[in-house]
Amino acid sequence: MSLNQRRKNELQNLRRRSFLKSVALMQAGISVGLLSGGKVHAQGAIADTVQALTFDVFGTVVDWRTSIIREGQILAANKGFNVDWGEFAEQWRGGYGPAMNRVRSGELPWTKIDDLHRMILDELIVEYGLEELTETEREYFNRAWHRLIPWPDTVAGLYQLKNKYVITTLSNGNVSLLTNMAKNAGLPWDAVLSAELAKHYKPDPEAYLTAAELLSLPPEKVMMVAAHPGDLRAAARAGLRTAYVIRPLERGPGRDVEKDEDGEFDFVATSFIDLANQLGA
Repeated sequence: MSLNQRRKNELQNLRRRSFLKSVALMQAGISVGLLSGGKVHAQGAIADTVQALTFDVFGTVVDWRTSIIREGQILAANKGFNVDWGEFAEQWRGGYGPAMNRVRSGELPWTKIDDLHRMILDELIVEYGLEELTETEREYFNRAWHRLIPWPDTVAGLYQLKNKYVITTLSNGNVSLLTNMAKNAGLPWDAVLSAELAKHYKPDPEAYLTAAELLSLPPEKVMMVAAHPGDLRAAARAGLRTAYVIRPLERGPGRDVEKDEDGEFDFVATSFIDLANQLGA
C-alpha cells in the first residue's frame, strides 16, 4: 500500500471516529434531555398531587442563630455581660438533640421544647457566669425562641405557597411556642402542627404520620419542607414528599451545606419563593 493510500485510509478512519463520537454525544444529550424532561414531568405530577405542605421551623422558616445572638446582645447591654453570643447560641441549640434523646430513652417523661430549652439554658447560665439573672429575666430569655426572626423570603414565600396549598408547621417546637412565633413574625399558617401532638419528636415516624392524619390526608399528599436532609429522609421513609430548601447561613457564614447530589429529594430550592415558583403556586 502506498504512502498516499495509507494517509487516505487514516483520514477516513479519523473522520469515521469523529462521526461516531458526534453521534454518541448527540445520543447522550438526547438521553440527558429526556431524563431532565422526565424529572420535570414527575415534579409537575407531584406538585399537582400534593395538597399540604408541612414546614420544619427552626432554621427553615426562621433564623434562630441571628435571633438568639440579638437577644443575648440586648441582655448584655442591660446587664454588662461579656459573652460570645454566637457560641452561646450554638451551644443552646446544640443541647436540643441530646435533651430529646433523654426523653426517647425514658430518662425523662414527655417534655415540651420550651422546658427542654429551659433545662439547657440553666446549664449555660452557670457555664457562662450569668447567675445574676433573676427568674423573670431567665424566663423571658428562654422565650427568645418564641421571638425568632424569619428569613427575608419566608413571609412572602409562604403567602405565595398558601395560594395553592394548605401550609402548616411540623416542628418539634410546642404548639404555644409556634403560635407565639407566628403572631410575632406574621407567619400565615393555616394550622399549627407540632410533634407535641404526636408525643414523638421528629425524626420519629409518628411525628410525620400524625400530621398527615390530622390533615386527613394520606402521607403521599403531604410534602415536608425543611433545610435539614435528615428531617426530609425521615419524612420520605414515612411516605411524605420532600422539598429541600437550602439555608446556607443557618449556622453562620462559612459553614458547609449538604447538597442533594443524588436527587433524593423531590424538590430543591434556594428560598420559599423559588419553591413556590417550582410548584406553580
